[in-house]
Amino acid sequence: MSERAFEAGAGGNPPVTRRTRIEVALDRGVFMISVAAELAEMHPQTLRMYEARGLIEPSRSPKGTRLYSQADVERLRRIQQMTAEVGLNLAGVERVLALEAELEELQARLRATAAAAEEARTEMEAELERVRRSMSAEIVRYTASTTALVRAADARPPVRGRPGAARDR
Repeated sequence: MSERAFEAGAGGNPPVTRRTRIEVALDRGVFMISVAAELAEMHPQTLRMYEARGLIEPSRSPKGTRLYSQADVERLRRIQQMTAEVGLNLAGVERVLALEAELEELQARLRATAAAAEEARTEMEAELERVRRSMSAEIVRYTASTTALVRAADARPPVRGRPGAARDR
């Protein structure tokens, strides 16, 4: 919806046009059945039939008037395409829409599972790094002169003054 306001420009300039644009959510019911039928290029009775079959669920005004959203109109066009161009009957359309809904749900579950897996991987890497750090303090590098492996906590620095004092233990 647009609203125009004309104002005289300063210094003899042409009038300035202002436009106000109103955004409506795609799923908000704003069209009455006659407008929705015209937008979807079908008869209002067809919309009622699709509603009776459960293919479309318009919202209702407080007085019970059907209100169709832009998403509803797009769904009506899609139904019309499946019946007119693809040649599906309404049972086939119902099945296709049900399968699409199921696919959408499974994709959402897959995204959630992937996010959980990524979170678990990040936690595992952090834990692995913590274990590596704690183990690095206890590991002594092997050298050819040492005959036995000793934990870092048990190792003592060699005593200066006596050659080979660390090896005698």
